[in-house]
Amino acid sequence: MWISQQGRCAGKQGHDARTAVVTAQGEQAGVYMDGHQRWLPVAAPGGYRWKPRTGQQVIVIKSGADAEATYILAQKEAGDCDLKPGEVELYGNGCSVKLDAEGRVHLQGTLVVNGTALESLIDTAVSRALNQREGK
Repeated sequence: MWISQQGRCAGKQGHDARTAVVTAQGEQAGVYMDGHQRWLPVAAPGGYRWKPRTGQQVIVIKSGADAEATYILAQKEAGDCDLKPGEVELYGNGCSVKLDAEGRVHLQGTLVVNGTALESLIDTAVSRALNQREGK
């Protein structure tokens, strides 16, 4: 991985990316990687938020002049990924949004719009349309 090689190329020790297991979940998680480390901030791309689960394998990176800053950067992908090249999926706890290679969007789970389940919104709209049709 390019990012894990950068510290070694510069002759710096300890600047690398490693796999770790989450031992404490939350805003600033704990991991086991060459010993237990706690209160690690979680980094993610802009506009994206996530919280690692206990037992999840993650990628941890050390940065800073003396490798003093350690961050949980990403999760290690499970081997059962069925995505085709070019596809993207956002998933968690039984729901997902998948953008497939044919340009389709697949939603799984209960879709909620402004706090109301989509099925309820449709029921309300159909009921109103029927009432208007009957002149009520």
